[in-house]
Amino acid sequence: MTGPLEGLRIIEMAGLGPGPFCAMMLADHGADVVRIDRLGAAVGSDIVEGDPTQAIWNRSRRGVAVNLKDARGVALMRRLCAGADALIEGYRPGVMERLGLGPEILLADNPKLVYGRMTGWGQDGPYARMAGHDINYIALSGALHGIGRKGEKPVPPLNLVGDFGGGGMMLAFGILAALLNARTTGKGQVVDCAMTEGSAMLMAMIYGLHAQGRWQDERGLNFVDTGAHFYETYETADAKFIAVGAIEPHFYRLFLELIGLSGVIDPASQNDPSMWNQHKRDIAARFKTKTRAAWCAVFEGQDACVAPVLSLTEAPQHAHNVARGAFVVVAGAHQPAPAPRFSATRSANPVAFASGETVTDDIFGAAAFAPEEILSLRRDGVLA
Repeated sequence: MTGPLEGLRIIEMAGLGPGPFCAMMLADHGADVVRIDRLGAAVGSDIVEGDPTQAIWNRSRRGVAVNLKDARGVALMRRLCAGADALIEGYRPGVMERLGLGPEILLADNPKLVYGRMTGWGQDGPYARMAGHDINYIALSGALHGIGRKGEKPVPPLNLVGDFGGGGMMLAFGILAALLNARTTGKGQVVDCAMTEGSAMLMAMIYGLHAQGRWQDERGLNFVDTGAHFYETYETADAKFIAVGAIEPHFYRLFLELIGLSGVIDPASQNDPSMWNQHKRDIAARFKTKTRAAWCAVFEGQDACVAPVLSLTEAPQHAHNVARGAFVVVAGAHQPAPAPRFSATRSANPVAFASGETVTDDIFGAAAFAPEEILSLRRDGVLA
């Protein structure tokens, strides 16, 4: 792989969701990430059964299976981490310590190591050892409370806010920040990334507006939570949907003009909440008069902040996404391309997850394991 992170070696302890997503981001941009699966599991397996090469979050890296119940497997891991820049683990607090691979041990072996820890609740606190998932973590941060329509129950935004935005992406940022510090100081450290706190960070603007008295603490009443008519989705004549985000007054005026409601809706009433429901009804009725394609033709190239709501099948085929190369094909399937983009250190196209005997030999050979040592570890069941 090539990219701005070329030259970094990162060890990833196999896990679910945010840990693999963090590893994918780093690997996409050139880091050499080695995934460690437990012996007996299918290498690269995750929450989704089937071919691990089709799991996008596994891409751009290699994997091996190690028996961490064997002292030789633990010693092997310590040798790998001694030559690594960072480690990613997403176990419950205390699991890595019980394995003999806690941060005190690994940082003693390698003082520059960045030890990235991904949990839902954090490494300490009353909830630290409780089980949970994205929906639970964003419930505690206040994020889930704000997502949904007026008078209806909260709507989980897939598992984007806790697992991936507040979890994996936040951990990737933390690891890179700690790596920069380690290059300056020669000292590594532990990065404690909790999805509850990461999802709270994603709510910074909303908490700020609430503190200013500009955000009601009830969902579906505010300008970007489906309360306003100018930030909403509308159904078209062919049962598809259009997304409208005409927040600024000049965009709003153009939107009303193009949709044909400038004589029905007074632009001066845009930010009058008492008019929002009536304006929604007027706009909804208007959008139902044409197909989505017809409305796209009306708004194409216009600064009205309108876009079609595309399905997972449609998005890779849209002309803008095609022109930008926003999706790539890996192992026969469309995948989001690595992001963001770099002008001088372009990242290579991602490749499917790789494992097997040759991969194992390459990984441990590069870590100064002799061929006969690798053979012995494999024969004794320490390596798959």
